[in-house]
Amino acid sequence: MRRHGISAVFLAACMSIAFCAASAAAAAPPNVVIIFMDDMGYADIGPFGAEGYDTPNLDRMAREGRVFTDFYASTAVCSASRASLMTGCYNVRVGILGALAHQANHGISDQEMTLAEVLKQKGYATACYGKWHLGHHPKFLPTSHGFDEYLGLPYSNDMWPLHPTSGKNFPDLPLIENTRVINAQVTGEDQEQLTTQLTQRAVDFIQRNKDRPFFVYLPHPMVHVPLYVSDKFRGKSERGLFGDVMMEIDWSVGQILDTLRNHELDRRTLVIFTSDNGPWLSYGDHAGSADCLREGKGTMFDGGCREPTVMWWPGKIPAGTACREPAMTIDILPTIAHLVGAQLPDHKIDGRNIWPLIAGEPNAKSPQQAYYFYWGQELQAVRMGRWKLHFPHTYRTLGGKPGGTGGQPVPYEQGEIELALFDLEVDPGEAVNIAEEHPAVVAEIQELAERMRADLGDSLTKQKGTGLREPGRLQPGDLRFRWVPGQPLDIEPQ
Repeated sequence: MRRHGISAVFLAACMSIAFCAASAAAAAPPNVVIIFMDDMGYADIGPFGAEGYDTPNLDRMAREGRVFTDFYASTAVCSASRASLMTGCYNVRVGILGALAHQANHGISDQEMTLAEVLKQKGYATACYGKWHLGHHPKFLPTSHGFDEYLGLPYSNDMWPLHPTSGKNFPDLPLIENTRVINAQVTGEDQEQLTTQLTQRAVDFIQRNKDRPFFVYLPHPMVHVPLYVSDKFRGKSERGLFGDVMMEIDWSVGQILDTLRNHELDRRTLVIFTSDNGPWLSYGDHAGSADCLREGKGTMFDGGCREPTVMWWPGKIPAGTACREPAMTIDILPTIAHLVGAQLPDHKIDGRNIWPLIAGEPNAKSPQQAYYFYWGQELQAVRMGRWKLHFPHTYRTLGGKPGGTGGQPVPYEQGEIELALFDLEVDPGEAVNIAEEHPAVVAEIQELAERMRADLGDSLTKQKGTGLREPGRLQPGDLRFRWVPGQPLDIEPQ
C-alpha cells in the first residue's frame, strides 16, 4: 500500500509539473520570424499560383496557416518599403524615400522605434540576416537599432560594378557582419551561396536561443536581380533561373519551419512570409509575375505593392484559411507589440493591430479606414475597403511589351492615369474606371486623402505635411564607411 501511495504522489507531482510546463509554454511570449522577400511578384509562390516550379514548403505553410490575398507593402521600392515594416509608419513620415545607395549619408533615425526595439522591451534575442537597406553607415545598421546580430548586404545586390546598365556608378558590394566588413568585394560566386548562408545563420540563431523568446528577421536579397542560385537548385525548374531561385527560397522556408518543429517551437512561433514590392517587370524572364494585377515594382498599382503573404502559427492561426481584408506591413509592428505586451513608441505611428484578422476571428474587419499609397512624396492612390482611387499621375510601364531576357532589362515608357476609381473585388487588375458611377465613393476617399495630405504632405498638390519626421543623418564624429577605388572598404570618422 505504501508503495502505491508513493507512486500516486509521484504521479500527481509529475502531472502537476507537466501542467505547469504546458501553462508556462502557453503563457510565454511568442517567437517571431519574418521572411521578407525582395521584388517578389504576387504569383511567385505556389499558394498564389506559381507555374514552372514547385514550392512545397510554402504550400504546406499555407495549408497549416493563413494566406492574405490583399496584403500590401506601403510603397513599391526597397528602402522605403522596409522603413515601413521596421517602424510601423508610412515611409514618408520617417523620411526614407526610394532606394538608398552607397552615396547616402542618411538612414533610419535613432529616434524611431524599430520592431526589434519593441521586442527588446520583453527581453527578446534579435537577429537580422540579409538585405538591410535602411542606411549603410554603422549608426544606421541593424545592431544600432535593436538587433543583437546582423549579417548581410547593406543595400540591393545589384548595387555593384557588375550592374548591366549602371555598374560604373557603384563601388564593390560589401558583406557586413554587425558593423564589420567581412567581404569587401562580393562576387557572383559569393551571391550563389547567400541564400544558403543566411538561412544557416537563421537556423543557428533559433537553435541557440530556443529557450528564450527570439525574433529573426530574414530579408533575402533574392529575387532581386541579378539572380543567383546554388548548385543545389541550378537547372531544377521549368522556369529557368528565376524558378531555380524560387525553389531555393522555398527550401530556405522549409529549413526555418523544420527547425521550429524539431525543437517543438512551432506552437510558440509566429512566422510571416511576404515581400517588399512587386516584380521588376523590365527584366522579363528574370522577373516574377504579378498575374492579373496591373503593372509592377515602381508603381502604386496593385502589381507593384500587393504582396503574396502567408502567416503561420499552429494552434493560433486557423489552418488552410484566407483573409481577404486589406492589411499592410505598417500593421505588423503594432500587432506584434500587442501579442507580446510591449509598449508602442510615444510618437505617432500609422499601423494598427490586425491580430483579429490574423487569428481569423469571425467577422473581423480591417482596423484601418483606408490605406494610402505614396510614390516618393506623391500621394498617388488610396484604398478604402473594396475601392481604390488613383489620383492623376504618371507612372512607368512596359506598355504591353515583353521584358528583357538573360538579365538584361528593356526600357520603360511613361504612362499617365487620370482620376480613376476601381472596384478591386471584381476588377483586381484596375482596368475599368468607374469613378463616374460612384461619385459619393470618390468624394469620401478624396476627403480622407485631404486629411492625409495635411499630415504627410503631397508633392502632386504642393502640400507640406505637419507630421513628417527627419531621417537619421551623419553627424561630425560619426563613423562612416569609405570607398576608395581599388582599395578595401574601410571605416573612418567623418
